[in-house]
Amino acid sequence: MKTKVTRREFAEVAVKSAAAVGVGVSGVGRLLGANDRIKVGVVGIRGRGRQLSKWFAQRKDVDLAYLCDVDSRLFDERSAEIEAITGKPPVCHQDFRKILDDKELDAVVLATPDHWHALGTIWCCQAGKDVYVEKPTCHSIWEGRKMIEAARKYGRIVQVGTQSRSGAYCFEAIKYLRSGKLGDIHFVRVMNSKNRNPIGNKPTGPVPEGVDYDQWLGPAPERAFSENQFHYAWHWFWAYSGGDIINDGVHQIDLARWLAGVRYPTAVQSTGGIYYFKDDQETPDTHVVNWDFPGMTMVFEQTLWTPYMKKTPMEMRDTDNLPAWPFSGTRIEVYGTKGQMFFSRHGGGWQVFGPDGKPTRTQPGRFPNQEHIYNYLTCLRTRETPAADVEEGHLSTLLCHYGNIAYRCGRKLTIDPESEGFVGDKEADGYLKRSYREPWIVPEIV
Repeated sequence: MKTKVTRREFAEVAVKSAAAVGVGVSGVGRLLGANDRIKVGVVGIRGRGRQLSKWFAQRKDVDLAYLCDVDSRLFDERSAEIEAITGKPPVCHQDFRKILDDKELDAVVLATPDHWHALGTIWCCQAGKDVYVEKPTCHSIWEGRKMIEAARKYGRIVQVGTQSRSGAYCFEAIKYLRSGKLGDIHFVRVMNSKNRNPIGNKPTGPVPEGVDYDQWLGPAPERAFSENQFHYAWHWFWAYSGGDIINDGVHQIDLARWLAGVRYPTAVQSTGGIYYFKDDQETPDTHVVNWDFPGMTMVFEQTLWTPYMKKTPMEMRDTDNLPAWPFSGTRIEVYGTKGQMFFSRHGGGWQVFGPDGKPTRTQPGRFPNQEHIYNYLTCLRTRETPAADVEEGHLSTLLCHYGNIAYRCGRKLTIDPESEGFVGDKEADGYLKRSYREPWIVPEIV
């Protein structure tokens, strides 16, 4: 049986994969000078993409040229918002592949649902565009690896929207931990608790006028339209995402992995369930995951029905105030042999307590949102690795996938870091990759 693929065969398959969806394989972007404005398109403009489009449009070094969304009902309002900032209305498209033909387009911001992150990133890389992709990196572990392959093959900058990776207070925490002042780290707790509204029970029905539902489904299985599996509520269904561990918890998990200085766990186990919500959602509202690392255990704890647990308030994120740690629902706790660190994501700073329970170091922190965008745009010019490179995003996102897979299998799983899969478990390995619908297929060879 032939197993080796020649370089010519590799190139031919890559070209055919791209041609099947109408995307050219150039992999060569425009060389940006110090004074060149960066031409950007935003894909997905309802929630997070709406915010990102405004933030990018406000920058004097950016030309926000395109807005793309499968829901064309958004175009008039979103276009007017950008025109109010820039004085020029962006061009709007339902099918974002159309903007990839623009040779002057430098970068694409992907704020789509999770199940579109991998295919969208790969197409952009193949077309020679740099990418800012929202977290989580991917819908499956296999997809994340394909995103890395595409970024490396085509020499693209791919930044993940985990903003804390650009925070000055985060770098200070890393410096502190690497100095050994906290001692050896053997335990890390990751919190993801808050009070989330129910989504209710909604029937299937006709696709709203102006919505390209087939493209919205994209790589996901064909399914009748329901408002509960469309705008935002898609987060709570396995076909499109993986619940709040991967929607919001990935921010804290990424930080915890970075703070602890670890990559792959050796084993994972999980428990939990849907205990509170009585609606259409499929993913757990109560979730606990344990990851075993060499010499360390990391635990994730999630409750989505606790009104006393809160994210760091927006009005606090740009101040020198610290959260009330017991009620900080998105904190990380790092346990060392010499002390304990409480850490807040997205601003809020961190604090270290010594053996006597008294604070020994207090470091305020600001929300590094603009810094993260600046880092990305700077790397487009310098071609340096961005703060939240796609591979770092993948390594953190796969921890979320490991947790969800262990939850769905209902047992402890042993991890093979070489394959990023599992040891002797066909059922668990079955979750590493999904089946795709034509023509929305993530290619084997990118």
